[in-house]
Amino acid sequence: MFEVKTIALFIITALAEIIGCYLPYLWLKEDKSILLLIPAAISLALFAWLLTLHPVAAGRVYAAYGGVYVCVALLWLWGVDGVKLTVWDVVGATVALLGMAIIIFAPKSA
Repeated sequence: MFEVKTIALFIITALAEIIGCYLPYLWLKEDKSILLLIPAAISLALFAWLLTLHPVAAGRVYAAYGGVYVCVALLWLWGVDGVKLTVWDVVGATVALLGMAIIIFAPKSA
């Protein structure tokens, strides 16, 4: 159950970061309302707070989180931006997730 909670927390953290960066992108590049910066700031603050909830050392969290972020970003690219993923996207995401799993779930010395 610990593993499921950890991965779910990584996914929620990644979504908060992606949304926090995507909304300013919409304002800057897609000529959307500047008011999008308000939920963007809230989302990025949520992202920072969520990182503090992870149960392992901060450096390890950031390293492992990177693997999950890669996968969530690719899913965002596919689901929100409508870009078809390549086989290399999937292979890269799989490697990133494998790296995350090794970092987080490998036995730790005391």
